[in-house]
Amino acid sequence: MSDITDQLDSLSTAIKSAGIPEELRSEIVLRLEQLKGLRDSPTFLPEFDRLNKYIDWILALPWNVRTEDMLDLNHAREVLDKNHYGLNEIKDRILEYMSVMRLKQDKGEGEDILRAPILCFVGLVGTGKTTIASSIAEAMGRNFARIPFGGMGDPLDLRGQSRMHPEAEPGKIIKALRSTKSKNCVILLDEIDRVTDEGRSSIMGVLVELLDPEQNRSFSDHYLDYPFDLSEVMFIATANNTHSISTAVLDRLEPIQMPSYSDQEKITIGRKYMLPKIIRQSGISSEALVIDDTVWPQIVRPLGYDAGMRTLERTIQGIVRRVAKDMVEGKIQTFKVTTENVKQFLQ
Repeated sequence: MSDITDQLDSLSTAIKSAGIPEELRSEIVLRLEQLKGLRDSPTFLPEFDRLNKYIDWILALPWNVRTEDMLDLNHAREVLDKNHYGLNEIKDRILEYMSVMRLKQDKGEGEDILRAPILCFVGLVGTGKTTIASSIAEAMGRNFARIPFGGMGDPLDLRGQSRMHPEAEPGKIIKALRSTKSKNCVILLDEIDRVTDEGRSSIMGVLVELLDPEQNRSFSDHYLDYPFDLSEVMFIATANNTHSISTAVLDRLEPIQMPSYSDQEKITIGRKYMLPKIIRQSGISSEALVIDDTVWPQIVRPLGYDAGMRTLERTIQGIVRRVAKDMVEGKIQTFKVTTENVKQFLQ
């Protein structure tokens, strides 16, 4: 029993020295003191386990931890150009967004004038919505987390469950904060139009709270049962279309249409961005595989037109994997894909 007492004292010490809200600190310390009086009760161990898990979450959250924003527009442009070909209009919008944040920062964090809008990238599958969101985080020097909404049907996925339920956990928002370890992270709300019909209205209600600057200062997660300030989080949303997004949510977003890629743009992206990256990931040398320029039109359209980039990426991955296999088997050391042999890779 002395071990249990020591653990309770250790938890109490950790809470008293943690950088958490004072009201929450007092509440947890009181619960620990009350738990000490239940040591001989059969309910003690379950209550101890629940409170221990709760304290672990409280201590792991970034109540006052921030990363330093990097709002240098030249650096941001370099990052965006490094990760994405073209999309100049989209990049300009992002730089405008960052400029607003820069002005807001220069005027002091306490002022809400010129609050930057919440971007929502809208476009077909494979047009780069998710990757450009992660590039924004990289450009700003912020930590990044993605929350997939595809198939989500329960608002508790976002809000968490009450600790009265067995195996209760916080929702995906709080989990994202824990994984990023910063309260000014970038959180991507991915494919918010793809929630289930049954849960759509209630999930949209949670989104309104998340995206409204007057409400997200005190976001309520059922597991934490204490408001968390999300006002410094940069939320970015994506959607395939806006038809099934509620008006109240759309009112808090600035939709930006992601364009489809032309064949020529795909050839440039495939040759300059995708192929070098995929070769690097495969473990073969950059000199071991060469794709002739005349072959790229066939690689871009193996099955017909595709607005996004995923089919192209899979095709290039298939070519690289096959070459890697032949190299491991000792059949070849280098390989050049030409119009004569490309069909064997496009089956």
